[in-house]
Amino acid sequence: MSATLHPTLPHPEPVAPPTARLALKRDGASRGLLDGAWWPRSRDLLSELPALTDVLDPLWGRITRIAVNPEHWPVIPRQVPVDGHIVKVGWFTPEIDPHKLLLLSYGTGRWDLLIIPPETGAESAARLMAAASDYDGPPLTASALIAADEARHGVLATDEPLGPDEAWEYEGGASVSATVPHQPSRTSRTSRTSRLIVGM
Repeated sequence: MSATLHPTLPHPEPVAPPTARLALKRDGASRGLLDGAWWPRSRDLLSELPALTDVLDPLWGRITRIAVNPEHWPVIPRQVPVDGHIVKVGWFTPEIDPHKLLLLSYGTGRWDLLIIPPETGAESAARLMAAASDYDGPPLTASALIAADEARHGVLATDEPLGPDEAWEYEGGASVSATVPHQPSRTSRTSRTSRLIVGM
């Protein structure tokens, strides 16, 4: 009888989850209906929310609740475990724009983010992030902002073909991400201007 020896395979290195693709208004007086934009990589809130709260908790205070319109989310969990706490998730059909995420932070306020559909092309996403995080606006709802971008550029943002890198990210691949500078938490909804884009 003989034994077959297999070489020891190296242990795979843990892969850090990709950071949130996010653009926020800076601290300071601001106008408009949105506080920034979020470009998730999928329509899975369980996998997307932890990366988002990792960025927002140090900036805005602990995020405790979110609300979405269920139109673009196939599954809406009642709660999502994130780093060290639970975020409660609610949904409202008529009250919340289908392209908006409402966030509530423990004792500090409420923020409204444009949700850019995950399948959106990089150029459209960059335009939408810039518009949503602009100091002076936009004076548009989330869905109106997406519709205006589609009308202006003659294509549906969600119909643009994905390049190889975008397809990789959309299917769960990792991307190069930026480091988020530490900012003090904000105490009022009226204090922001353009600040950062993370994980582009």
